[in-house]
Order: sequence, then structure tokens, then C-alpha cells
Amino acid sequence: MSAPSSGLQLPKRHSLVSETVVSLRENIEAGHWVGELPGERELCEMLQVSRRTLRAALDELQRQGVLEVQGRQRRRIREQKASSRQAPQSKVIGILTPGSFLSMPGPIAFMMDTVRAKLTAAGYEVRLHSAPGCYSASPARVLRQFLAGHEASAWLVLSAEEAMQRWLESQKVPCLILGSSVPGIHLPSIDADFHATCRHAGTLLWRKGHRRVALVLPNSHFGGDIASEAGLREALGQVPGAGLRMLRHDGTASGVCRVIDDSLKLPQPPTAYIVGRSAHILTVMMHLMRRGKRIPQDVAVLARDSDPILECTSPQVSRYASEPKQFAARLITALRQLADHGTLTTPTVRLMPAYIAGETL
Repeated sequence: MSAPSSGLQLPKRHSLVSETVVSLRENIEAGHWVGELPGERELCEMLQVSRRTLRAALDELQRQGVLEVQGRQRRRIREQKASSRQAPQSKVIGILTPGSFLSMPGPIAFMMDTVRAKLTAAGYEVRLHSAPGCYSASPARVLRQFLAGHEASAWLVLSAEEAMQRWLESQKVPCLILGSSVPGIHLPSIDADFHATCRHAGTLLWRKGHRRVALVLPNSHFGGDIASEAGLREALGQVPGAGLRMLRHDGTASGVCRVIDDSLKLPQPPTAYIVGRSAHILTVMMHLMRRGKRIPQDVAVLARDSDPILECTSPQVSRYASEPKQFAARLITALRQLADHGTLTTPTVRLMPAYIAGETL
């Protein structure tokens, strides 16, 4: 059976079998497992190695006399000298959000549930904190008070805008941003590659004949939105006469409809809309249709983000979709490394979403 323990040491990738041997031995000596090892499937998930690599490492430990096997039973851990054992201490990983778990979009909730389950299984203590006060335009005082009362070896921070990121960087808080860091801020972060996504979207649209493109975004200062605008401008800048109009709204349905109406009153209204939040894509489409616009005959609509509900629309929404499992795996690896070592070998990770053609272009 497993005993409560501190964070498992991840094997380094450059010499996988030998490093897995070292990782298993260190975790056994630290008291992560008592009596016997978990099953192979669980160990593969914990250490993030293939079953072939794991079995080679286990065979080596058996030859070294660390493990023993009897029949089909799980590999038993042979008695270690007391002097080589360390008292296990559980490391705390905090997750900071502006709202409750139930308020998260489906893909984000899936990621958080997966991250929490896998880290807990690996011996970490995961604490989810909803602290809207930390997300104000001037968050320094509240953040300082909050972090003083909630210690953690590493933090995963969701929905962090520029002011929050600047303070976290200035205080050298061991944190990982789920999202993009704002230009000029060098916090570790994992996000979709929105610069490349919107560069691809802009190229796709001008090849289909669109020269007037609108990017629909909330009034916020998220790094991913800044990257989106930059990538789109880069693509449209290749085409003489092509232009980008930024449509900023307050995040409400009425606010989205208002900026769409304003754009339709222009002498040369946009012929294509890229929507930067999956929650707003249906609002944009339905309001355009309400104003007599056919999609895609009169106007094209493209979603920068995806959501399971978009699989059920007619017409099917053209969109970019990230894989939550891939995100969760990268988050788990980064958080374990940050909690155990205080730094990341790859501080910036950008994952390219898949383009789903749909029927709205």
C-alpha cells in the first residue's frame, strides 16, 4: 500500500531507463511506498514513462536487490536500512482562481480535476483557492495578505492579468500561469499558442478573400489576447488593403451585441469575425443572423477557442480546439518540477490547437 509522501522525483528524459531506476530508488528510500510498489499502469502515469521503460528499470532494481517478485504478486520492496529512510513530508501545491470550481469552463474544469487527481496520487497536497479579491486592478495588498496565510511549494494561477502577473514576478512567487505571460513579464506559463493560431486564422481568411476582419475580445489585459492581436496583424499585414478592427466589449451578452452592431454601421463593415472566447461565439452568430446576415454567405465567423457545445451547432462552427489532456499532462509535469526544485527547465510552453474547418467560413 502507498503511504503519505512528498512529491515524487520525476525521471530526467535524457537517459530514461537509468534515470527511472534512480527515480524509483529515491522515492523508495524517501518512503513514498511501503511494502510493495503500485501497479505498472499507476507507476507509468506517476513517472510519465512507457511501460517498456518502467519494466526495464524495475528489472534492474530487482537485480540490485531493492525489489523482489513472487509469482504474479506486485513487486515487493525489500527492507531498507533505517539510516537511509527519510520521513516523508507532503508538499503543497496551491491552485488560485478568481471563481469557484463550478464556474470554470468545461475544458478548464476537466484540466483542474485531472491535475488535482494526478498530483494527489503522486503524494502532493493540492489546495484549490477561490480568491476574487486577488484579481483586482490593484491586487498587491490582497495578494500579499493571501499568500502570507496560505503557504505552498508552488502555485498554479488561473486568469492572471497584467497587474497580478507583475506583482507575482516582483515578489518571486514560485508560480505557473495557466495562460500567457504579458510581454515584458517572464513568469513560467503554459497556454495555447494564440500568436500562431491567429496568424493562421488571418492567413486563412485573406486567402478566402476577406480584407476586413474583426477580432472580438473582452476589455482585459491577458497575455493570450495580446498575442492573438499581434499574430492576426502579422498575417493581415502581408495583404495590401487588409485591415483589422478590434471590437472590445464588457463580457456581457448585451456588450457583445453592442460592439457587433457598431461594426455593422461602419461604411465598410467587417466581412469576418474572429471571436476570442468560446462563451461568446453563439452570441455573435445569433446576433449577426438576427441582423439579417447569413453565415457564411454574407459574413464569416471563426472561434479562437473551442467548447464541447460547439460540436452540436448548425452550422458547425469553424474553430481552433486545444486538447485538455495534453494541457493537463504539461501542467502536472511543470508543477511537480516547480514544487520539487523551485524552477522549470522549460518555463514557457505554447501548444498549437488543431484547426476544425466547420461550416462558418
